[in-house]
Amino acid sequence: MNIAAIEKALIKTYRSRLYRPFVNALDDYKMISSGDRVAVCLSGGKDSFVMGKLFQETARRGKIKFSLKFIAIDPGYGEEHLQSLLDNARRLKIPVLVKEKNIFKTATKLAGDKPCYICARMRRGALYEFARDCGCNKIALGHHFNDAIETILMNIFFAGSFELMMPKLKSTNFPGMELIRPMIYVKEKDIANFMRYAGIETGDCGCEIAGERDSARAEIKKLISQLKKTNKDIDINIFRSGANINLDRAIKWRHRGKTFSFLDLYD
Repeated sequence: MNIAAIEKALIKTYRSRLYRPFVNALDDYKMISSGDRVAVCLSGGKDSFVMGKLFQETARRGKIKFSLKFIAIDPGYGEEHLQSLLDNARRLKIPVLVKEKNIFKTATKLAGDKPCYICARMRRGALYEFARDCGCNKIALGHHFNDAIETILMNIFFAGSFELMMPKLKSTNFPGMELIRPMIYVKEKDIANFMRYAGIETGDCGCEIAGERDSARAEIKKLISQLKKTNKDIDINIFRSGANINLDRAIKWRHRGKTFSFLDLYD
């Protein structure tokens, strides 16, 4: 499929499943302002490529004027993965800038056989730094609806906390920079269907131990899939729970670095 047909499908055939949820998230969470310079972060996977095309269409058609830079960090990809990223970006007419960082080896050296947390933090910092050097004030990541609900359950089950994947965050280490997640209303199955429709194949994050890292998330995916068999809205309800928090029924909570207890307000 040629690029004109791919772009037409994005705003026509997949308008209700991709383009409209993307634009709604931008609007609902006030992610973009006039004059913003957004660094769209590409990993080489399906989610970030669809995000890149959605941003191009939104910049072209939307009322708010903002500029885009498409960036990617090479944390130690193999030649095949990096070439796939470059080839797909070229096919999709996404002008990506790539910066090399020796993150995989450094994270493994520091954390042994469980480097994923350190790797993720290092990659995030590298993206902020690259975006800043490109003159951008925001970075956009391709986390989608399913990532968001899986994160809620992963935090409950494996960390004993109720924490969300926020639609946007201000950086604490890069003043004036902000992270946005405009794909947060978009479902993973619709991203996958669109990429199949477009005839584009993508890989994973390029990490050799991705299977170990993803095992807990795969467990959560399986659980949600099973629960949907008896409650088709289970995923939507999990997502909505993050916007329906009742502090009158919370024992403790944190706000801006301080911990509060219901006993503080109990007469």
